[in-house]
Amino acid sequence: MKKIFLILLVLIANNLLAQKTQKLDSLFKKLSSNKEFNGNVLIAEKGKVIYKNSFGLANETTKEELNENSIFELASVSKQFTAFAIVILKEKGKLKYEDKIGDILPQLSFYKNITVRNLLNHTSGLPDYMKILDSLLIDKTWDNKTKIATNKDILDVFEKHKPSLLFETNEKWEYSNTGYAILGSIIEKVSGKSYAEFLKAEVFKPLKMKNTFVYTRRFKPQKINNYAFGYVYSDSLKINQLPDQVKGMDLYVYTLDGIVGDGTVNSTIDDLLKWDRSLNTSKLVSKNDINEIFNPTTLNNGTKTKYGFGWFLENNETFGKIVNHSGSWPGYISYIERHIDNDKTIILLQNNDNRNTKIPSKLIRNILYNIKPVTFSDDYLKKISGDYKTEQGNIKKVLYENGKLYIPMFAEEKFELEPITKTLFTVIGFSPEVRYEFVFENDKVKKYIVTQPEQGVRKEAVKIE
Repeated sequence: MKKIFLILLVLIANNLLAQKTQKLDSLFKKLSSNKEFNGNVLIAEKGKVIYKNSFGLANETTKEELNENSIFELASVSKQFTAFAIVILKEKGKLKYEDKIGDILPQLSFYKNITVRNLLNHTSGLPDYMKILDSLLIDKTWDNKTKIATNKDILDVFEKHKPSLLFETNEKWEYSNTGYAILGSIIEKVSGKSYAEFLKAEVFKPLKMKNTFVYTRRFKPQKINNYAFGYVYSDSLKINQLPDQVKGMDLYVYTLDGIVGDGTVNSTIDDLLKWDRSLNTSKLVSKNDINEIFNPTTLNNGTKTKYGFGWFLENNETFGKIVNHSGSWPGYISYIERHIDNDKTIILLQNNDNRNTKIPSKLIRNILYNIKPVTFSDDYLKKISGDYKTEQGNIKKVLYENGKLYIPMFAEEKFELEPITKTLFTVIGFSPEVRYEFVFENDKVKKYIVTQPEQGVRKEAVKIE
């Protein structure tokens, strides 16, 4: 009898798993047909792959299709590897989190209070190097039109111009590509190896991540099999183009291609699952260090942020503790999400960046936990729609059309709001993710709060009655 009961449990579990797989397949086929997803997906539970598939082309010219071994630029998902490299150096006794960055990199000695930890958790206050290089390029202070910038250029420009901090160190949190580019330089200075060599020797090789490496396609081009070229959609030409072919974007992707630390790691869905599995062990660093990677940062005022070392943090009543990171660079959108308490993994790598592109993590969660999608009545959505006044006095609209809410952006364009909860919505086709939270008072909408977590953006607008 006991044996029969166990067999029944196994059959039920297999049936539930089959239902999940079928729902996931239906979701991604729909996204693909709507041109909302072009890339590779891998979803696992307790390390076992329950869904894996490829959608679309790796090369628009040759019509080569994506496959499970296709290699994608990870963009900001690279930051978790940069942070992990720093943790390894800390374990080896090569540096401390509280070391001042000016003691390691003398070019930055004028920043007196910034520590390695501040770079890891985005509390340094450093200004954006991309904006600085762009402004210097425009006024010809730094003529770099024929040269690809490297980390050394960032250090040289900062040493020469000594840009002021955006805020006092650890007073607030603000996402910083500059901080992670400087971490890339610290890795090279302390280890005596290039950023690429260190990650290969200390992370990728030990984990047998054979298709993962640092790659700067324009700075150091090479032939790579199974490479997924990243495309952006041209609204005027109605075709997908390499960003190198798009005026304005060509200089952007070319000029910054030699900078490492904040991006430039390339990988596959299978290799990223190996990476995910390693974070449940103490194979490369101690369990205590792993825990610190996924712990929130405390600001000077005692507030805890939702970021650790290279990972965003989320505590969810339904899903438990979740860590994730997205990446966005012209032509690429990447995403990895780890459910710490329930051991589930979501890996999404895309090589087609257009205004319809989705990171459907919320829809995937609903399937994994068998949660019904959030739906609302027309009356409820109409209650949310209307005019809102920003803190600067500008009028912003939330539109209701055919049972859906939209946010007008960029002249004639509008982006759909997809519900996460009854009051929280995400903007479809916008990366990094933008969220709108609608605040109610006495059953009426009082205001909305718009946030872009990865960029540290938070703004409010009051509803006009």
